[in-house]
Amino acid sequence: MENGRINIGMVGFGTVGTGVARILLEHRELLRARLGAELVLKFVADIDTETDRGIRLDPGVLVSDARAVVDDPEIDIVLELIGGHGIAKELIERSLQNGKHVVTANKALLASQGNELFRLATEKSVELAYEAAVGGCMPIIKTLRESLVGNVVHTMTGILNGTCNYILSQITDEGVTYAAALAEAQKKGYAEADPTLDVEGMDTAHKLAILTALAYGMVINLEDIYLEGISKITPMDIQFADQFGYRIKLLAIGKDRGEAVEARVHPTMIPFDNLLSNVNGSVNAITLTGDAVGDILLKGRGAGMMPTASAVVSDAVDIARSLLTGGGVRIPPLSYLPERIRQRPVLPMDRLETHYYFRFAAVDKPGVLSAIAGILGKRNISLKSVHQKGRKTNGSVPVVMLTHLAREADVRAALREIQALDVVSDETMLIRIEDENDTD
Repeated sequence: MENGRINIGMVGFGTVGTGVARILLEHRELLRARLGAELVLKFVADIDTETDRGIRLDPGVLVSDARAVVDDPEIDIVLELIGGHGIAKELIERSLQNGKHVVTANKALLASQGNELFRLATEKSVELAYEAAVGGCMPIIKTLRESLVGNVVHTMTGILNGTCNYILSQITDEGVTYAAALAEAQKKGYAEADPTLDVEGMDTAHKLAILTALAYGMVINLEDIYLEGISKITPMDIQFADQFGYRIKLLAIGKDRGEAVEARVHPTMIPFDNLLSNVNGSVNAITLTGDAVGDILLKGRGAGMMPTASAVVSDAVDIARSLLTGGGVRIPPLSYLPERIRQRPVLPMDRLETHYYFRFAAVDKPGVLSAIAGILGKRNISLKSVHQKGRKTNGSVPVVMLTHLAREADVRAALREIQALDVVSDETMLIRIEDENDTD
C-alpha cells in the first residue's frame, strides 16, 4: 500500500471475476469516496487471456501467471475466484505465506479444508475473508461474525441453493416433474450441465458447515452433516404437502442442542406461515434465532455474477479499511478466538426427533392400513393423520400419513419392516416436517 493506493491481484477471470472487475472499474469513484483510497486492480490472472469479457482492462493487467501475481510484493489483497481445490488452495496458501490478505468465494474449499487455511491466516496475521462463499449478496457471514456477536444463536434454517429452490418452485407452481424443472433450470443457466453438486445437497452442506462453525464455536465439520437431495421429490408430494398446509424446500438446518449440534440438509415440509415458504425462484434466504434479537430473516440473490461480485468487493473494502488505519486483523476468521474453537459433535441422525410425512404405494385391499399402522405403533410412532388419496396405479393407491414427534431411528426401523410387506409395492417416500406450530 502506497500513496493512497491499495493494489489488488485477482486470480480467476470467469463469471464472478468479471463482475468484480466491473465493480472495481465502474464504481472507482464511489469506492474512493467511501474508502478514502483507490482500489487498484493491478493484475488479473487467468489461463484464458483471449476471450472478450466485455471489460476493458489497462494494458498489462491481464496475465496468465497466477503464481507471479500472488508473489508480487506490491499486491496487498489477493482475490481467489478460481474455485475448487488444487490450484485454488495452492494460491491461497501461497498468498497467506507471503503475508497477503485473501478474499475468496470458494465454499467447497473452505468447507473441506478451511480449518487449516484459517489457522495459517491467523499465524500470518492476515485476513482470509469469505462473505461470498455463502448466500451470494446475502450478508450472512458478516451477520454471524459481527452483528450477532452478542447473541447465543439457537437455530439457523436456510434456503441456500438457488438451483434447488428454482426446481422446487417450478414443480410447485407449474406442476411439472423434477426432470422437466431441472431441464428448465439448465436452460436458464440456474443449473450446471452436471447438477449433482446442487440437487443432491452438497453445495448446501458446504455452506452449512461454514455457518455452524461460525454460530457455534466449532471446527468446520462437513463429514458429519446429514445430506439428502431433492431428486426424488414428485409433484404428488408437492400437492399433498399443499393440502396439509405445507411447502417443500431444501433446507440447511443448524440447531444448538447443548451437548451436540444439529446439522442436516434435506427436503423439508414447512407451514405456509413460515417466512421461508414464500421464498421462491433462485432466491436464497435464512432465518436465525438469537437469544437477544429473536428471529431475523436475510434474503437475497444467492448466486450470479453481480451479487457474488458485490460480496467479494465488500470483503476487499473491509480489508482495505483495516490497512488504511493500521488496525490489523480485527475479527477472528470464525468469529471465536482460535483457542476457543472446539470440537463439537454433530447430533447423529438416528437421534433426531421431529415430525414426518410418509407416502406408501399400498395394495388396495382390507387390512393394509392396519398392518402399516401396527408396525409404526410398535416402534412408538404415533400418527397425527392418515389419508388414502388419488387413483389406483398398477394396483396400488397412495397412502399418506403424518406423524406426531418421532425418533429417526424408530422411523427407519419401521420403514424397513413396512417395505418388506408384500402389500407395499414401491419405495416409501419420507419427508421431515419442521413446524413450530405443532408442539406435541
